[in-house]
Amino acid sequence: MQFLLNVIDDGQSQVAGRTASATQTESDAVDRFNATLGDAVVFAAGVSAPADATVVDGRGGQESHTSGPASNTPGYVAGFWVLELADAETALRTATEASAACNRRIELRPIL
Repeated sequence: MQFLLNVIDDGQSQVAGRTASATQTESDAVDRFNATLGDAVVFAAGVSAPADATVVDGRGGQESHTSGPASNTPGYVAGFWVLELADAETALRTATEASAACNRRIELRPIL
């Protein structure tokens, strides 16, 4: 089964004046965690801050591009993993390990 693990940043790094979401210590911990995943990784990446987003809407034959995030909430997706794991129990355990490594909450979702 494939699972999406979204890294939820609470925005506190920006409040603290840091330009990058993660500290060097957190980045090193994520690198060590990534090394344990082996072939389970389908894809993984960090993403830029919400201020860099563009919302695109092409519904109803109308084209609209809006600078900024789709919603203005304090938490945002700062990165993600797509992992191939045996089952939901393994996914929960892996998400817990991911959360500890990156020092962020993880939103876990099965991929349909």
